[in-house]
Amino acid sequence: MRTRLSRAAVPLLLVSSVLSGCVTTSSTGDAPLNQGNWPICTAIGGLAGGGLGAIESSAWAAGGAVAGAVIGTLICYAQDGDQDGDGVFDRRDRCPDTPPDTPVHHNGCPLPVYPSGEEPAAPVVEVSEAVRVELDVKFDFDKSVVKEDSMADIQSLADFMKQYPQTSTVVEGHTDSVGSDAYNQGLSERRANAVRDVLVNQYGVEAGRVSSVGHGEAQPVADNETDEGRAVNRRVEAAVEAQP
Repeated sequence: MRTRLSRAAVPLLLVSSVLSGCVTTSSTGDAPLNQGNWPICTAIGGLAGGGLGAIESSAWAAGGAVAGAVIGTLICYAQDGDQDGDGVFDRRDRCPDTPPDTPVHHNGCPLPVYPSGEEPAAPVVEVSEAVRVELDVKFDFDKSVVKEDSMADIQSLADFMKQYPQTSTVVEGHTDSVGSDAYNQGLSERRANAVRDVLVNQYGVEAGRVSSVGHGEAQPVADNETDEGRAVNRRVEAAVEAQP
């Protein structure tokens, strides 16, 4: 019984070897047999399996042909060629007929080509529903200097506004309750202007799209009777919403 099974496996192993040899260059994208031409693999596998099975007997020929066809199909389907030679394998290529030497995206579709020396216009992003980004920057006591650990959040807001050039924002400054109303009003305005300056001068948002206002201590969001609450109230807030 063991001898018969071993002899039965020989044709299938030979079919696998033949087809594997044909697809060993798939890592470079130029495999002669790959997903795109799996019918050829099926035919080769069927013929090879049937012929090798016939060595055993005529009864083995039919079974060998079926097994060879299945194995051939599976082996080729597991490969990934590059039919148009753009460097993107066929499995991921969304534009399979790209002309030779055309620069492409990661999905195989051509990159846009701009006339020499002409800068591409910033794309206007279409949105299907409202998208909102909020900013909350905290300040040290009696300070209006933007801290380094807030810069990344401000840059994120700036990037969002550049992505949606139809948007604008109001930067709103606040203080805790320590100090006079008049002093805190001025401090809140300085804080708002500091964040606005980072958006405009450091991250390149157009000045006309960013305004600032100070609310002094009039709009606390936490208890001014505790250190923790006062720390939360020393803040600058902004929000940007892109409408569909």
